Amino acid sequence: MGESVAGGRLRSARLLIVGLVSMIVVLGLILIAQVVGRTTTSAAAIEARPNALAGSTDECVACHRQATPGIVEQYGGSTMAAAKVTCRDCHEVSRGYAGGAGHEGSVILASPSAAMCQRCHGQEVAQYNASRHSLPAYVAVVGIEPLTEAQRTAYQAIPEGTYAPDKSRHALYAIEGQDLTRFACETCHDIGKPSADASVGQCQKCHLRHEFSLEQARKPETCNACHIGPDHPQWEIYQESPHGIAYATGGYRWNWEAEPGTLTVQDFPAPTCATCHLSGFGATGTTHDVGDRLTWFLFSPLSQRRPSWQDNLTRMQAVCRECHNETFLADFYTAADAATEAVNERVRESDAVMDPLKEQGLLTVEPFDEPIDFKYFDVWHYWGRTAKFGVWMQGPDYTQWHGIYELLKDLSELKEMAAAKLEAAAAGSAP
Repeated sequence: MGESVAGGRLRSARLLIVGLVSMIVVLGLILIAQVVGRTTTSAAAIEARPNALAGSTDECVACHRQATPGIVEQYGGSTMAAAKVTCRDCHEVSRGYAGGAGHEGSVILASPSAAMCQRCHGQEVAQYNASRHSLPAYVAVVGIEPLTEAQRTAYQAIPEGTYAPDKSRHALYAIEGQDLTRFACETCHDIGKPSADASVGQCQKCHLRHEFSLEQARKPETCNACHIGPDHPQWEIYQESPHGIAYATGGYRWNWEAEPGTLTVQDFPAPTCATCHLSGFGATGTTHDVGDRLTWFLFSPLSQRRPSWQDNLTRMQAVCRECHNETFLADFYTAADAATEAVNERVRESDAVMDPLKEQGLLTVEPFDEPIDFKYFDVWHYWGRTAKFGVWMQGPDYTQWHGIYELLKDLSELKEMAAAKLEAAAAGSAP
């Protein structure tokens, strides 16, 4: 009888093991099917896009199939190639054109300027020219000195350019020197750099050549190229926000190639950077002015309302309203406005700490040549900005530990450094 019981237990154990193995196999097959399904769908979408240059006998295409085949392959699958936009349409210019260079009997622009894009995309370029991505981005680093008189006039007329009190280049840009800044500041801020033909901007910063993919322009990783790091960590904040989590877990199902100006919650159940700031969504139309829906200048030391903030608020909330109700929006904006003002107050406190030093001549004339300069700068440029961005983009960790906490810590240290200078001055010794 004991053997019978033991045998039964053994059979039960075997059945349990077989059942578990079977379940693992089934789950594994389901997972593989999902992955293959996603891959197949993605691959099918790519294969379904015809190569518009497949049978092309165009001289540029024929030559570059040998010289730069990757570029030809990319452009062949683009909507621009499908619309019969040729290489010459974007690159070829008349003899003597500013920035043009001789090439195989023609004159070309190696990198097409905004003036070339404007011939087909006039509204988009006009909107861009009124944005902070335009001249204000460039001036924020290099100043107005390189601009022509016409460009200076245009810069002064941009509402987004109103924050630039001294209209001079950033002190750190000058200190670091071009050997470094060409790989640093200029990489992002050149989005607003004038071209040789005097047109402003580099559209390819957001619309990577040569596919000109809607998916690429709409995905937040594109904005991540510049909007990252301690002074403007929008990418990091987005990743921890509810919107970013929705994108990370379900974005592969979204309709990335939907026609511009027609987007709905069926295409994008949650927003990316482009959805909130650029895309036509709900009752709000498409724009290339990235500040068109923002109510505050969050990047400045003391944030002020933007010139047309009420209109901007209406456009942004029309996007939000596709998912959120009026009570949520009213409560969120009231609380976020209050948080912005609270950060402003902390920055004003740092100004009050520095004012006596300036009044008594206890600071050196040159910027960033003593520790207190860096500490004062960090208070608003790193921590103040990060806290405000965290508030508006719903990133609690960046509002708190990467934002207001760091601000309070540096403010405390700033007070000690300032007190030491004042005490040294009172005692008659060098600060």
